[in-house]
Amino acid sequence: MEKVQCVRGTYDLYGAAKRKMKKVVSVGSSVVEKYGFEEIETPIFEFTEVFARNLGDTSDIVTKEMYCFEDKGGESLTLRPEGTAGVVRAFVSNGMQQNLPVKFYYHGPMFRYERPQKGRQRQFTQFGVELLGVETPQADIEVIAMAYEFLEKLGLSGQVTVEINSLGDAESRDAYREKLVAYLKEHYAELSEDSKNRLDKNPLRVLDSKEECDKAVVENAPLYADSLNEASKKFFADVLRGLDLLGIKYRVNNRLVRGLDYYSHTVFELTTDKLGAQGTVLAGGRYNGLVGQMGGGDVAGIGWACGVERLGMLLEEDVSLPRPVAVIPVGDDTYEAALKIAHDLRLAGFAVEQSYSGNMKKRMIKANKANALKAVIIGSDELADGTATIKDLDSGEQKTVALANLIKELQE
Repeated sequence: MEKVQCVRGTYDLYGAAKRKMKKVVSVGSSVVEKYGFEEIETPIFEFTEVFARNLGDTSDIVTKEMYCFEDKGGESLTLRPEGTAGVVRAFVSNGMQQNLPVKFYYHGPMFRYERPQKGRQRQFTQFGVELLGVETPQADIEVIAMAYEFLEKLGLSGQVTVEINSLGDAESRDAYREKLVAYLKEHYAELSEDSKNRLDKNPLRVLDSKEECDKAVVENAPLYADSLNEASKKFFADVLRGLDLLGIKYRVNNRLVRGLDYYSHTVFELTTDKLGAQGTVLAGGRYNGLVGQMGGGDVAGIGWACGVERLGMLLEEDVSLPRPVAVIPVGDDTYEAALKIAHDLRLAGFAVEQSYSGNMKKRMIKANKANALKAVIIGSDELADGTATIKDLDSGEQKTVALANLIKELQE
C-alpha cells in the first residue's frame, strides 16, 4: 500500500517546531493582553463575499489564492485567507459599535493556495490584533509599540527593522492615484498583464507587484509623500514623534503601500533578512474605510498580523518542555505505589515521566532521554519502610526520604 502523505503546502506540527509556535502565541497573548486586547475566535470559513469584498476583486488573494467551495445549500463559502475581515465582520454582526473602542486579538489557521516556500505554506497560522474606534495617532503608536514589544519579548528586536509610511487621507490618496495612473500609462507597454488589468481598478496594487518588469517601472514612480495634504502630514509626524518618544527605531519607506482603498494614513512592516528574500514577519496598517465597507458605519480601525511559523523559525534556541521527575518502580510489587506517587506529584504541579516497562537500567535510560531532573526510585524494601530514593540526574547524588515528605523534598 502506498504511504499516505500530507497535502502539498501542509505539514504536521510536533516537537521543537510546535513548541516554538506555541511560545510565539503565548508571548504574543501575554503582551497584547497588557494593552487591553481580548481574544476573539471567528469561524474558519465565512461567506465568500466577506473576503472578496474586503480584499478587493483584483488582489492576488481573491483572484488566485482563496480556497472557495459551494456547500450543500448552494452557498459560496471560503476558508479564511487572513484574519482582519472575519474580525470586522464579527464586529458588525454583533453590533459592537456602541462599545468603542474595541480591542481584539486572534490566532489560528489561515488558508491560501500559493507556492509553498520557507516559512510560507498553504495552511499557516496567523496571530493578529485589531483596534477599532480610535481615530487619533495614539492608536497607531500603541499598536506599533505593541508589535515591537512582542518581538522584543521573543528575543528578535536586534533582528528586525520597523518600516513605516503614510498613505494619508482620502483626499491625499486620490491625488496620488491620479499622479500614479498618469505615470503608469506612460509605461503601459512595460507592465505585466496583471498590472495592466489593475491599472484602472486598483493601480496601487502595481506597486506591490513581484514581477521584475513591474519593479523596474515602479522604481521611478511618483512618491506618495509628495501627495500628502497638510492634515495627513501632521498625522504622520505625530505618529513618528510618538515612536521617537518611546525609543522605537524605524525607517520611513516611501515605497511601502497597501493596494486596497480602505487603507489610510499609517502602514508599517517589521522585516528581517533571516528568512531569505521574503523578509516581512509582521505587517499592519490603518483601515478607516473597512468597517463602513462591511456596513458597520464610519468606524476607524488599525491592526497588524504575523505568520506564527515564520516567527517560530527565527527563534534560535529550542523551546524545551519543563524538566520532569521520573518515577521508577523496581519490582512488580511496587507498580501500584509508583502509579499513585506519580499521580500525587502531578496534582502537586510536577511534570512526571513514568516509563511503562523495562528493568531498572532501561527505565533510567528513558528518564535521561526525557531530560528528567530527578528520579524517584521505589523498591520493595523502600516501600516496606515507607520511603523512596531521590536521585539527582545531573549530579548523580541520591538520598532516601520518607514518602510522606516526598513532595516537600522535591519542591525544595
